[in-house]
Amino acid sequence: GLIFYDTKVTVMNRVLNATVQRTADHAAPEITLDPLEIVGGEIRSSENSYFCQAARQLGCVPSSQLCVKLASGGDPTYAFNIRFTGEEVHGTSGSFRHFLWQVCKELQSSSLSLLLLCPSSAVNKNKGKYILTPSPITYAEEQLFHFFGQLLGIAIRADVPLPLDLLPSFWKTLVGEPLDPDVDLQEADILTYNYVKKFENINDETELEALCAEIASQHLATESPDCPNKPCCKFTYLSLTGEEVELCPRGRHIPVGWENKDVYAAAIRSLRMRELQTPECMTAVRAGLGSIIPLQLLTTLTPLEMELRTCGLPYINLEFLKAHTMYQVGLMETDQHIEFFWSALEMFTQEELCKFIKFACNQERIPFTCPCKDGGPDTAHVPPYPMKIAPPDGAAGT
Repeated sequence: GLIFYDTKVTVMNRVLNATVQRTADHAAPEITLDPLEIVGGEIRSSENSYFCQAARQLGCVPSSQLCVKLASGGDPTYAFNIRFTGEEVHGTSGSFRHFLWQVCKELQSSSLSLLLLCPSSAVNKNKGKYILTPSPITYAEEQLFHFFGQLLGIAIRADVPLPLDLLPSFWKTLVGEPLDPDVDLQEADILTYNYVKKFENINDETELEALCAEIASQHLATESPDCPNKPCCKFTYLSLTGEEVELCPRGRHIPVGWENKDVYAAAIRSLRMRELQTPECMTAVRAGLGSIIPLQLLTTLTPLEMELRTCGLPYINLEFLKAHTMYQVGLMETDQHIEFFWSALEMFTQEELCKFIKFACNQERIPFTCPCKDGGPDTAHVPPYPMKIAPPDGAAGT
């Protein structure tokens, strides 16, 4: 926490350039994607998604071939080239950035089951934020999580921010920071957090009875075996994926009483913390990331800095964009139509600005920093910088 983010990124970039494994005399791996498989935005099966199409084809490419030098100026070297069946695309930049954008859309949709919308979303807290799906994983799913980790590393080397909205608990676990049993539980699942708090704050047995009665009315409790008409809770709880799990051996047969209510609350809390850490999935993600960038780099970054380096900022800073704009052949910032252009952009909502950026350069987010720091036409820029504004092609018309 004592080192500035810029300093860390400078060190990180040096290390990334020192760990390049694919040299200029090696041809880039190439994958072919079929856009017709996801026509109309509806993916008929997860195997047809760009994510799975790419994972299948890159599965037999040595990961060293994906470790390229950092993007800097011009048309950068990307981890792999993409061909779209039946489409002629010039250059590799646009299709590569479009691919990353599409894959993030797929990951945050129902077509792939790697990410899960956090339960707090349902009550408008952390709306639209995702966590890794906590469930025992198959070998095939483990490979997909590994590829997901590789994509995070590929995006860092390419300096293309991924439009992913993941909870802070994901980034904490990724960089190896322990989760906070209060803060992280509240962010991910506020209903469970409140439920646990109710049990922790009970003062006497009548309050416990009243709480069990309230839970019984929501179909979460059953009757006590000792007193048939007295509702009680058992040592079970719903997992994040909606299955009822026993919180201890034979939990379905153990009623919650005054003596063990704290044990019950603690068991629910540790169930959720385990689910948020998803050790099996996270190990696969870290293994994938470690095949593209040295994992030791993560020890210097805070979770927020790791998110900034991988995903950039979720909003567009117009002043930053202005500083990285070039006016070509006789155009000036003071021209009337240029002033109209900027004032139009100033009226856009963030959502509209993201669409404008997507239209202009095939990615929704712009990098958080630029090698040139403060703009200027003579410095090395990574796409989408600088944004170029040119005069019309033909002489006809105004």
